[in-house]
Amino acid sequence: MSDSNIATFTCMDDGTAEDWRRFYAVKQVGREQLPGRLLSMLGQLEDKPDGSPINGYAHSLQTATLAYRDDADDETVFMALFHDIGQLLSEENHAAVSAAVLKPYLCEKNHWVVKHHAVFQMYHYGAAAGLDHNARELYRGEPHFQACADFCEKYDQRAFDRNFSNKPLEFFAPLVERMVNIHPAD
Repeated sequence: MSDSNIATFTCMDDGTAEDWRRFYAVKQVGREQLPGRLLSMLGQLEDKPDGSPINGYAHSLQTATLAYRDDADDETVFMALFHDIGQLLSEENHAAVSAAVLKPYLCEKNHWVVKHHAVFQMYHYGAAAGLDHNARELYRGEPHFQACADFCEKYDQRAFDRNFSNKPLEFFAPLVERMVNIHPAD
């Protein structure tokens, strides 16, 4: 990008109308690139070992494919595809990081599901791993408790099959484009 396309201020207080026009023009280009950046981030989970039978990339595709085959709405499939994206930045806090990244694109319910899915997943493996498999009970009575339990039961905890025939990433690209464009403001 040439210097003629970027703002010239050194302090935001000194920005001119032309600076801000340039700033927002470049920001719009970045927004148009967002679906590709999200898909690229997801691809990075392919190289991140986590001890599961499959890598996080395959798990994400399986989770989204399960939701898609269950005729889930676009937002749920999108959420299923990216629910673990936070693992790129944090192991222990990946659900909260994922929720923060996805918040602009999700309704309140689905944001809550992503933010709490790690605790709810323990219901399916906690006892075998020596963890509190009932940790999700702390959230019993929350309005989205059942939605999170259902997401984990139907999609997330079932998506570790090495022989699963999932949809490829390219299949989900138009959906990602739609979801990002539904929410155009940062």
